[in-house]
Amino acid sequence: LPSLLRSKPSLIRSTLFLSFRLNPTISPSPSFSLSTQCKREEHPINTFSLPPRSPPLANKLPFTVSAHGMTWQDPYHWMRDTHSPDFVDYLHQENSYADAFMGDIQNLRRSLLYEMKARMPTKISTPPERSGPWLYYQYIPEEKEYPVLCRRLETKKNGWPLNLLRYVRGEFPREEVLLDWNEVAEQYGKLLYIGIFFDVGYVNVGTCRISPDHNFLAYTLDTTGSEQFMLQIKDLRTGLILPRSPVDSVVSLAWAQDGCTLFYTIADENQRPYRFVLVLCTTAGSEKEHDVLIFTENDSSFCVDITSTKDGKFITVNSNSRTSSEEGIYLYHFFSFFVYVVDATDTRNRLRRIRERVSGVQYFLEHHYGMFYILTNAPLSDSQKCSFGGYYLATSRVEDIQSANWQTMLRPSEDISLQDMDVFHGHLVLFLNKKGVPMLCSINLPIIVDCENQLEIENLNPWFFPLPSNACSMIPGSNHDFMNSVYRVVLSSPVMPDLTIDYDMSRLTFSILQQEEVKSVSGAGGSCLQAMFTTKNVDGEDQNLKMQSWMEFSNTYCCERKEIIAHDGVRVPLTILYSRKVWEKDRSPGLLQGYGAYGEVLDKIWCTDRLSLLDRGWVVAFADVRGGGGGDSSWHKSGCGFYKKNSVYDFASCGEYLVKEGYVHRERLGAIGCSAGCLLVGAALNMYQDLFRAAILKVPFLDICNTLLDPSLPLSILDYEEFGNPQIQSQFESILSYSPYDNISRGGCYPSMLVTASFHDSRQISMVGVWEAAKWVAKLRDSTCSDCSRSVILKTNMTGGHFGEGGRYARCEETAYDYAFLIKVLGVSDSTK
Repeated sequence: LPSLLRSKPSLIRSTLFLSFRLNPTISPSPSFSLSTQCKREEHPINTFSLPPRSPPLANKLPFTVSAHGMTWQDPYHWMRDTHSPDFVDYLHQENSYADAFMGDIQNLRRSLLYEMKARMPTKISTPPERSGPWLYYQYIPEEKEYPVLCRRLETKKNGWPLNLLRYVRGEFPREEVLLDWNEVAEQYGKLLYIGIFFDVGYVNVGTCRISPDHNFLAYTLDTTGSEQFMLQIKDLRTGLILPRSPVDSVVSLAWAQDGCTLFYTIADENQRPYRFVLVLCTTAGSEKEHDVLIFTENDSSFCVDITSTKDGKFITVNSNSRTSSEEGIYLYHFFSFFVYVVDATDTRNRLRRIRERVSGVQYFLEHHYGMFYILTNAPLSDSQKCSFGGYYLATSRVEDIQSANWQTMLRPSEDISLQDMDVFHGHLVLFLNKKGVPMLCSINLPIIVDCENQLEIENLNPWFFPLPSNACSMIPGSNHDFMNSVYRVVLSSPVMPDLTIDYDMSRLTFSILQQEEVKSVSGAGGSCLQAMFTTKNVDGEDQNLKMQSWMEFSNTYCCERKEIIAHDGVRVPLTILYSRKVWEKDRSPGLLQGYGAYGEVLDKIWCTDRLSLLDRGWVVAFADVRGGGGGDSSWHKSGCGFYKKNSVYDFASCGEYLVKEGYVHRERLGAIGCSAGCLLVGAALNMYQDLFRAAILKVPFLDICNTLLDPSLPLSILDYEEFGNPQIQSQFESILSYSPYDNISRGGCYPSMLVTASFHDSRQISMVGVWEAAKWVAKLRDSTCSDCSRSVILKTNMTGGHFGEGGRYARCEETAYDYAFLIKVLGVSDSTK
């Protein structure tokens, strides 16, 4: 369920866009068999049917590219013109060929879709979460695609006689519907009701913020799939949208404490958030012309982001050189930026810049009764330096924030790194990582710091939140109420459905509020476990705390965590998931997923769709390669820029391990990547042509060299720090050495491949436009083995955006398609055992 009432952006970034819920599929008896003179002829296990017609061949037009004394041809450069009728016609031809390729497995797709829908609860909801006097919650109505955001006044605990009297008088708080996505979808979007699609467009709600006085709801709405969000402000007292001129390209929102002053950022024509604006909200509304421009970032390599501190006293304005903005976000990366603060109690005050921008230095601010708490990696003085890098916690009085007199309060240790923080009236919450294992703890506030000594966590008497032993993912709830002493977290793992837990930081207790319902799990009985939750002390030692009951499936599905030795001796985490009942050593098919960019942590949460693969004997594995998220920033840095190939080597090492150790049949290993993760997979396909037999590339980034060299793509420079600047020869040569599009092996035999794209992908202006997928497929068809390329298909969504369709049923359609492709091309039977 999407978090409409997100808390402030934090270092921990949600990776929902990575969680492609792949489902298994069947293999039909071949009517037109793949029989070739290529290497694939040696692998009859993967024989499958092909369309009788040949795949489309794209036009080739001369286009010369030059850089650093090198010159080469890019005959598919013309595809950059997405308005070209020839390009649109080519995409339709590819879609037609994809339909023909998948035509013999329609029954399989339908079976998979039915299977996935059958596991869905009839109604999905979140536990109410308190903010002020209100309880806010969401639910998805039965047979609907999208959520509904609601609230009701919190019932006072006056005893049952008074509550009964209030009920008789009709005084019990009634539910208020604040935002119904389904109603919006009826106006703009694609609506599904009882299994029938009504095609009326597209809808996606982006950011959603309640005003501090709970009178207004500000949210952003995309109705085209372009991720160009328009601002809507709803008066919750009347239920009406404030009449005002439309404001488009809105990115982030933050309210001032008065409840009627809203700040927002807007993006330029290249989707770079660059302006910080103030708007006054009244019952009569206000016109766009009356909005006040506060700040403009003129440097095209920097973006502007805003948020409010937890107590609402300040608005922080970050002008940063790299921010991650995929759907469902909790971790932000800022490589170098300005930080400003605005007094949210008096918006007439000027912006105050915290410190000068320094490359590689990051700041994250929270406020607590006159003190700023700052999570930063700014260089320490020689006298303060510790031997470990990463973030540390500093403090400063509000009046001293612009001085150099910050006090270093909490430093990392050799094993524990600081990842994120949250601040409440009486508690500081810290997100930690100990040797790759996530941990949470709370510390009582205020903290009295000895100016002479830096503290380590154990000096502050922390309470480490008890966690199930198999917890793999920790996602904070909204946690908006500054005065609250309860912290909400959603825990999940590949074998444990999402578990919502409240941790009472004052009483040092916790309670399980809710667990995701799982229906119709064929061949997999969940176990209701009553077992010890454990809490870890600072030394990482388990301390049993409390018996609790929750549902998990570890008796049916095995989740193993391995450390794979990479080419240079580095240990790479690999998570392996399979069914204890139907997995067969050396015989099972497998799917390896990776991302390896921007410091993103690969999502490994519970996914019911994935059960369709596992119940058919598949292995699903997650490779946490360098370049992605890890214990500290060094894991990211060692897989980007000049070291990007480490990501590819890590991914291949993980795939080779799965085959060598018998988890996966050597002829039945597939790979999947999304967006920048396709750079990883595409490079691996070029460099290790005998390793994978199938691949899925979703909205891929593959033509990195041409994209970063193109001066007409201003957002490309935001990726220089991740991949390198091709204007510099040494970095250009590094990029060119692994660029998937530029390293396709002429005459080579490539695996069967499903490449997906979205025609209205807003990232067309940057690095994952629809032409990236089209150029890759066109070049494969022209350059590689003609027999192998017949099992490469390109499927373009001509209406959706970067994330395709937004509803839960539409996502099942997409997943069923993916799984059907995999099972067909890997020659797997469609039997669940």
